Amino acid sequence: MNIRKYHRIVGIVMLTPLMTWALTGMVFLIQPGYGAAYEMLSPRTYPLTEATTLPAGRDWSEFRYLRTILGEHLLVRNQEGWQHLDPLTVAAAPAPQETALRALVSDAIAHDPARYGEVSGYDGSAVQTSTGVSITLDWNTLSLRQTGNDTRWIDQLYQIHYLQWTGIRALDKVLGIVGLCLLLLMTLTGFKLVFRKS
Repeated sequence: MNIRKYHRIVGIVMLTPLMTWALTGMVFLIQPGYGAAYEMLSPRTYPLTEATTLPAGRDWSEFRYLRTILGEHLLVRNQEGWQHLDPLTVAAAPAPQETALRALVSDAIAHDPARYGEVSGYDGSAVQTSTGVSITLDWNTLSLRQTGNDTRWIDQLYQIHYLQWTGIRALDKVLGIVGLCLLLLMTLTGFKLVFRKS
């Protein structure tokens, strides 16, 4: 068996995956632009104007009472998870319509116009900004999630790094296993080449 030949063939096959692993791994180590790409975006809050008495006897394990540009919010957590309630009626608060959602997001992104620009559209699930950032709202927790072009670019690098090249989960898993097996084979043949007797 010509070990050197097998080692060379496997090395050529693994050249592209190894180069992509090295380059993407370097990006993950240095993490350029990660701060802005994964910034935690939150609605802007304001001081409460007056004291409010909450009803007793509720099965809440935790609650948050706050005020945004849309008014006052009561967020409670029970065994079912977080819920967004109307502070006056303690009934489920309806999710904001497009105009109110635009106002909430505009107020939240006003601190960084260079990244977010201005609200430019709404596609029914996410608010879009003039700089290409997409922002979604989790109404139950009153939290915002932002995804920009840089976030999508870094996520794409993760997919390349982990051999998720086709977008088909089962096939990508097979590619990953084959890649690891070939890497192991290249290591073993290289080990034999180094230590075999002349």
